[in-house]
Formats: sequence, C-alpha cells, structure tokens
Amino acid sequence: MARKNKLRKSAEVQGFPNVYECYDMDNPSLVGVGMQPVDLRGQWRETHFQNNNPITLELACGGGEYTVALASRYPDRNFIGVDIKGNRIWKGAKKALHDNTHNAAFLRTRIEFIHLFFAPGEVQEIWITFPDPFPRASKENRRLTSPFFLEKYREILEPGGLVHLKHDDPDFYQFTLDTINADPLCNLLYHNDDIYASPLVYPELDIKTLYEGMHLEKGRTIKYVRYTING
Repeated sequence: MARKNKLRKSAEVQGFPNVYECYDMDNPSLVGVGMQPVDLRGQWRETHFQNNNPITLELACGGGEYTVALASRYPDRNFIGVDIKGNRIWKGAKKALHDNTHNAAFLRTRIEFIHLFFAPGEVQEIWITFPDPFPRASKENRRLTSPFFLEKYREILEPGGLVHLKHDDPDFYQFTLDTINADPLCNLLYHNDDIYASPLVYPELDIKTLYEGMHLEKGRTIKYVRYTING
C-alpha cells in the first residue's frame, strides 16, 4: 500500500504546474507539466515566476515545509524546493497550489546537478534543512555542506550569497563549521548549537520540518549555521 501511494504521488506531481523534474541523470534536462521539455536555466524569474524577485532554494526539501512557509511569509521573494523524491515534493507542491502560493516552486533532481539548472548568480540564498548527515567519513563528500557542494553553490549563487544550515547532528554541524573556516572565500556570520535555548535571533528559524519535529521529540538540540559564499 505504501509503495502504491508513493507511485500515485509521483505520478500526480507530473501534472503540477509548479514542479519541474529531471528524469535522465545521464543527459540532465527538465520537463514540466505533461512531461514537456522546458529550459529554465537563467529564466526562472521570467518564465516561471514572471517577476524579477530574488530566488531562494531549499535543498533536500523533503515535504517542502520551509519552501512553502518562507514563500508565504515573504511574498516579494521566489522560493524553489529541491529534492530527488517526487513523492516527497508532492506534499509541498500540492499545499502551495491549494494556498495559491505562486512564489513557491519545486525541482526534482539530484543536488549535484544543481548548477545545470541555474545560471551563474541566478540564486541569492540557499537553505539546507535536515539533509542526510552521511556520518561515515568515507561519504563526507556527499554531505551538502562539503567542499564538493560548496563549489556547486558558488556557481549559481550571486557573490556574497547567503547559505543557511539547520540540523540536529553535532558532527555534521562541526563539519560544516570546519569547511567554512577552511575556505577563505566563505564568511561565517552566525552559528548556534542550540537555537531554542534562547530567543531566536532570526524569526524564520521557528519554521519546523517533519524531521525537526521528530528530532525535538527525541530531545535533540537544533543547530544553525549562517554564512556567505563568494566567487
């Protein structure tokens, strides 16, 4: 039953006008509604959002809780949730359509291909919300704050573009800080290993994903890192 439900959601997403998908990782390209090819690189504002507002990405967005909530709070910005699972994206995309949140869209792809779907400087801000921490050292390059991904972000972010990490894993948190400190073109603006121990410094941190709620129920502390990337 669970598998059928996932397949149903993945199929339904193909008809959503706020979702774009990359199916062939060997020849990466995007399709939109009805599996029609579309090229949005450098044209997200003009073609999809039909405005000139700044773009924020939520990477490993899961159900898109941050994407939709941020879009609702900041109607003068555009938000795009990115994840590889169509059945996960379904939840956020459906809510955005239901609520007429026109400044929220979703992109289904592997994040290592993100630079293929955005032009240099097209993105102003990135949120990384509770991704897989890949705790084994042999897989550290797969961590979304590793130097490998840092270079991908550098390709699409405007100079000085803002990056946020929100997570519960202390090793991933420290790994992120170490990566930032080792890169002379990164600027650490703020970090906190227990954001709810005192009043929130940034109001948008009160948005909670499904995974964050689960972590909090288990008594884990939530960490946050805020930094900029220069080219």
